[in-house]
Amino acid sequence: MQEMRNPGMQDVVLVEKSLADYEPVVGEDIIAELHRMARPFQGARVLHISSTAYGGGVAEMLHTLIPLMRSAGLDAHWKIISGTDEFFTVTKNMHNALQGMELELTPAMKAAYLHSNVENAVYFENDYDFIIVHDPQPAPLRMLRAGDGGKWIWRCHIDLTAANTTYWNFLRPYVQAYDAAIFTMPEYVKKDLQIGKVAIVPPAIDPLSPKNAPMSDEDAARIVSLYGMDPERPMLVQVSRFDPWKDPLGVIDVYRAVRQKFPDVQLVMVGSMAHDDPEGMEYYQRTKDYADGDPDIHLLSNIDGVGNVEVNAIQRMATVVLQKSLREGFGLTISEGLWKGKPVVGGDVGGIPLQIQDGETGYLVNSIEECSKRVLELMRNPARARKMGELGREVVRQNFLSTANLRNYLRLFTDLTQANRARHHRSAV
Repeated sequence: MQEMRNPGMQDVVLVEKSLADYEPVVGEDIIAELHRMARPFQGARVLHISSTAYGGGVAEMLHTLIPLMRSAGLDAHWKIISGTDEFFTVTKNMHNALQGMELELTPAMKAAYLHSNVENAVYFENDYDFIIVHDPQPAPLRMLRAGDGGKWIWRCHIDLTAANTTYWNFLRPYVQAYDAAIFTMPEYVKKDLQIGKVAIVPPAIDPLSPKNAPMSDEDAARIVSLYGMDPERPMLVQVSRFDPWKDPLGVIDVYRAVRQKFPDVQLVMVGSMAHDDPEGMEYYQRTKDYADGDPDIHLLSNIDGVGNVEVNAIQRMATVVLQKSLREGFGLTISEGLWKGKPVVGGDVGGIPLQIQDGETGYLVNSIEECSKRVLELMRNPARARKMGELGREVVRQNFLSTANLRNYLRLFTDLTQANRARHHRSAV
């Protein structure tokens, strides 16, 4: 007998967080400003909808943003959509195509995508003031719930600058049904998108999460030793999903070039396997094959028991943090590395230049050769690397912490509420 699948969306259980705990990190003025901005929204019902509760930066941000919304007095919740394996295969293709891959979009793929969204929409009960729908997976929900109240916001975490036209033309009508859309950068907003309001909101990291909280060098060294790394030897680290846009094979090429000058260098690549990323295991295997049994290439994931604390330790022990992406919506792991005082060498794409000030907090690169050259420069000049890391930490403190993310959402809620009042006023005159 086939097992019955729970229809509709599932609630995500969240831990409690307090804005007061962030005051030592960002200062009392910032916390006071957040409480002031949240005052008009006390008790407002807010729902975030995404495709997964773990793996990747979106889920990571929501695990902090929603508890902080609650701490500020909003009645905030998070649901994840359900879907078949076929649905998540289609949405992974959609993700890749919207970042520029030439992929076919067949009628069967469209049908699988819409069928899962219809199932989720049918069982959705809406009594929310603000509904934030993250990324393409659940994008049709607004159109499917056209009669519902509340302000609907589509949050795009993807770099759409080179989006596959076929896929974007398919998605665009669903997005245009929303009241507002959030993008990471102005450059990601498609010129043919017709929507009431566009907000630019960069992602953010949680400085108090297990992945970013303070950790002693002794604890970090002990943890990396447990996974076979030598804390006394130089270490290159890239933390990201195993997928083609993160260029894991190119990272290995960089390591091999650096090893010619620093024979004792190690490479650590950490990825999270998420249930909405069926491609992840395939690219992990391709990366493992390319590593060709090199004992100084360490490929780790949550399957190996590597979680947030382990990632924290690995990033803290890094000599240089890499994010050699070929496409990147933002790349939270860059802010993570900078927050730990490490210089970061990243691809000159997407949201990476927002975080890396080239030559000041790290380097932006466009090739394996350029990346290798910059890594070698940093390894040969530890004092300069340390100075870059210190500057980078301050950039993150000012711009890319969870408190800034909350402020940006509260600002958007304020704008949408004021625009609504203005419309009612005009219609009443």
